[in-house]
Amino acid sequence: MDIRVLRYFLAVAREQSYSVAAERLYLSQPTLSRQLKELEEELGTTLLIRSNKGVTLTEEGMILRKRAEEIVELMEKTELEVRQSSEQVSGKVYIGAGETYSIKLIADTAQKLQCEHPDIRYSIYSADGTDVLERLDRGLIDFGMIFQPYDSSKYEGIEIPLKDTFGVLMRKDMPLADKDVIELSDLIGKPLIIPRQPNHNTRIAEMISKYDENMHIAAEYNLVYNGSVMAAEGMGYCVTFDKLINVSGDSKLCFKPLLPKFEATCTFVWKKYTVFTKAAELFLRQFRQDIEELKNNTEKG
Repeated sequence: MDIRVLRYFLAVAREQSYSVAAERLYLSQPTLSRQLKELEEELGTTLLIRSNKGVTLTEEGMILRKRAEEIVELMEKTELEVRQSSEQVSGKVYIGAGETYSIKLIADTAQKLQCEHPDIRYSIYSADGTDVLERLDRGLIDFGMIFQPYDSSKYEGIEIPLKDTFGVLMRKDMPLADKDVIELSDLIGKPLIIPRQPNHNTRIAEMISKYDENMHIAAEYNLVYNGSVMAAEGMGYCVTFDKLINVSGDSKLCFKPLLPKFEATCTFVWKKYTVFTKAAELFLRQFRQDIEELKNNTEKG
């Protein structure tokens, strides 16, 4: 398969129109149609179906779209790395991370490097730990911030010396909002909005199920902002980490920590034996240094 033709395929899948895609690609429509027909013949399957409503993907087309997006993204990342000047550090650092206040440490390191290396850019991909590790394996990101255990034979890791504390996000007019802390027994029978990330979901479910085997799960979220919107609309009590949603000022929401205390520690990971770009290597060196300083300051404090 030609990477150029994959880009053509993705353009048609995105625009759902041969004519619009051809215009975007500066191609004639017959040329585009011919190229994609040859791709279908090469793969021995139909990828695109035309109708009066536009162009839709077959099941095989949807599979190819997912893989083609990854291939094109990896190709663009590789091209960018190869073009980097041997004299000047530039390019992108690709990082995958779950939602955690520890992302602040990544931002702090990036800010330090920004002064001396303004041409380094950062691409942050938000996902759960399983997805982050999958993208690491495929070379689509350089580093990941995860909460789950990892295979130390495949990955290197730095444990982050900050802890994320679970609590409950709720409207200020909800019945439990007057409490200083939320005990798990308080949540029996209450509509809960919980994280979809497998390890968090499982731990929370196990803890609450000790008090109530039939938990009332009203919704699950992948991004805590979405969970906070559901909580703000009164759908239920959103279980999440602290410091992720602003509950000060005119916010409808408040955050109460769980009792017993429920904490999680994340790890900054990367694949063993990876040959990093200069930008990624520089970032890792500075990040290691920053984490060591944080640990030392924490111990002294």
